[in-house]
Amino acid sequence: MTLLDAEVAVGLPWESPLGRVDARPVEPERDLALLHRWVTHPRSRFWGMQGWSTEQVREELEGIAASTHHDAWLLDLDGEPIALAETYDPERSPLQGRYDVEDGDLGMHVLVAPPRTPRTGTTDVVMTAVMRWCLRDPRVQRVVVEPDATNDAILAKNLRAGFRSRGLVQLPDKTALLSVATRTDFADSALARQFLRGRPSPAPHLNREAMSAAQRDLVTKALRELVHERLIRPEPVDGRWRVDTGTTTYDFAASAHPLEHLAIDPASVRRLGPDGAELDLDAQALVLELRSALGIPGDLVDIYLEEVASTLQAAAWMHDQRQPSAAELVEADAQTIERSMTGHPSFIATNGRIGFGLDDYAAFAPEAGRPFSPFWVAVRKTDSRLSLGEGLDEDAFYARELGPDHDRFRALLRESGRDPEEFRFMPVHPWQWQHKLAITYAPAVARGELVPLGEGRDRYQAQQSIRTLFNLDHPERSFVKLALSVQNMGFLRGLSARYMAATPAINDWVHELVEGDADLREVGFSVLREHAAIGWTGGVHAQLDPSSAYAKMTAALWRESPVPRLQPGERLATMASLLHVDQQRESLAAQLIRASGCAPAQWLGDYLRAYLRPVLHCLLAHDLAFMPHGENLILVLREHRVVRVIMKDIGEEVMVMSDRPLPEAVARIRQPADREEREMAIFTDVFDGFLRHLGATLSQVGVIDDDAFWEVVAGVVRDHRADHPGLHDGFDFFRAQFSHSCLNRLQLRNTRQMVDLTDQSGSLIHVGPIANPIAGRG
Repeated sequence: MTLLDAEVAVGLPWESPLGRVDARPVEPERDLALLHRWVTHPRSRFWGMQGWSTEQVREELEGIAASTHHDAWLLDLDGEPIALAETYDPERSPLQGRYDVEDGDLGMHVLVAPPRTPRTGTTDVVMTAVMRWCLRDPRVQRVVVEPDATNDAILAKNLRAGFRSRGLVQLPDKTALLSVATRTDFADSALARQFLRGRPSPAPHLNREAMSAAQRDLVTKALRELVHERLIRPEPVDGRWRVDTGTTTYDFAASAHPLEHLAIDPASVRRLGPDGAELDLDAQALVLELRSALGIPGDLVDIYLEEVASTLQAAAWMHDQRQPSAAELVEADAQTIERSMTGHPSFIATNGRIGFGLDDYAAFAPEAGRPFSPFWVAVRKTDSRLSLGEGLDEDAFYARELGPDHDRFRALLRESGRDPEEFRFMPVHPWQWQHKLAITYAPAVARGELVPLGEGRDRYQAQQSIRTLFNLDHPERSFVKLALSVQNMGFLRGLSARYMAATPAINDWVHELVEGDADLREVGFSVLREHAAIGWTGGVHAQLDPSSAYAKMTAALWRESPVPRLQPGERLATMASLLHVDQQRESLAAQLIRASGCAPAQWLGDYLRAYLRPVLHCLLAHDLAFMPHGENLILVLREHRVVRVIMKDIGEEVMVMSDRPLPEAVARIRQPADREEREMAIFTDVFDGFLRHLGATLSQVGVIDDDAFWEVVAGVVRDHRADHPGLHDGFDFFRAQFSHSCLNRLQLRNTRQMVDLTDQSGSLIHVGPIANPIAGRG
């Protein structure tokens, strides 16, 4: 049972906001005149019964009444007929053989009565009522619809009801868009949220079994990362390890790996009280037990504990659902892989999302994997700034990204008496509109400075970065990155209109540099440009401090899709997936290596030449440092091997670590650093931030031992040095030690904003040297 499912499935009658809705079987003789008028009305043209005689309609209704697999129902609103609904068995319909019918599928058609006096919200109420009616039978698992592909109105309504497109099908009388909604899809849909809001949402995933698994995983991760950051020091005792907090003792089995990585066996972790009695594992309790060692400021402890609780809630949800195994993910598409990830490998409080409720989580969390559509507003050109990448034209850009919605939104503006030429269109996260813009900027909405246009037609899926969305219906179109004023992993996830203005120019400059480098072209390295950014500059808050959270509520950007770059036989996966371990403790990276048929060292060498080599080359040849962690890179796979990588999230996280001349529009990314600090871009962000986890995981599952793993890493660095000896002058990536930079210490110091984006290097916390795993291999 998921979001509101208990109520969604109870059927009719239903006390809707417009009145009591109920259903009754169609009786051909009694209802003939009414239904003949409805189905022959011009607004019902998609039913294909225009010009039908009364006798033809009678024959149709009598045929349905006599059928054992097709039924017709009238929906009444306060006793008056309001809609016709039909249900049918897809296996015995024109859909037979055109899609894979599953047990529990129920086909559905709906016709809203042509209104004498239009009433706002009628079609939403009808669609909600029909879905409740279809799902009243627990045997029904999916509702299937096949509307005409040109019927924009019903396509938009299906989207709000949670239907997911399965592609075009050719039926005898039309080209249809086959769409399916599961019980969960509808329960999590915009219509269910609209009409059932205000009623407590069940939380079946918050059960003892799921939470116990979540607690064990998070406590294990916390112990591992706190040991790594030297906030706690375990002692070896009788072949195991112990951590004494002063009030409790944690006892566990673990293996030690390079970079002070203690790979702890989750099943072995025990928490013991002062009397030696075993206590439940509790991540929040662990934080409090170690509060003094962690050094969390007193006014931030509550916030951090809430982020830990939210992280546990998300983990419990994933444990309670059947997640794909690592073996299944080997063959999965990019978006299935994306929604199966479990968060940042190093941060403890990785899924804070303070501001989301249960309904929001089910609708918008990446791991929920629910498609939704951005909300769109129109903003005056005089009160906004649109920055476009080189060669882009505003009208052509909007037409390409919005498709038919572009003309629809322009029509909505004209219908409201506004000139579309005076406005731009800005996507807004649905949560942001509902909880922030419509409230914080209510006067501006009333004045027509922010004009709500409604949800777009395309369905998107949230990525691991939560505010970045992928277009499911048109994968070739851009990712959309939206302001989202929730607190998550050390930041309020807003977007600054002022800061975003330079983003396309920065991306164009980086793209040109990368494309012009022969070494990068040889390994297939490329970047996804953030090629358009929009920010609303109106409202009273625009006159205040630009660093304020209120100045970061109304901006968005578009990033290129990698899909058009794929060659036959290639597929995509987030690089974060290489660190994924499923609920059975199986490693996805290990499964990929086995499926490829390659020797582990060969597979790793291919991967690291596609990842480590270009990151190293950009640093040495161009003083250019990215933020190359798992979620910021996309792997291109062929036959389960990495053939190249694509870098993303350029505008906010790239930097030039020298005082080299830059175009004025790009100057903000200049952050000069000495050579040792530049080396840290490899040591900290690549070695410690990513390869530490990958090497330990592959060693644990017996794919490749630590020494062999780091020898492959060293070999990639040696090969680059041999090809470009002059670039390595003065740099030493094989030195014995490097400075140990710590991520959780940043968040513990200030969970509201752990890093100053204008001085990222100066915000870091170092805790002495750490042994370099490729030292002496040069």
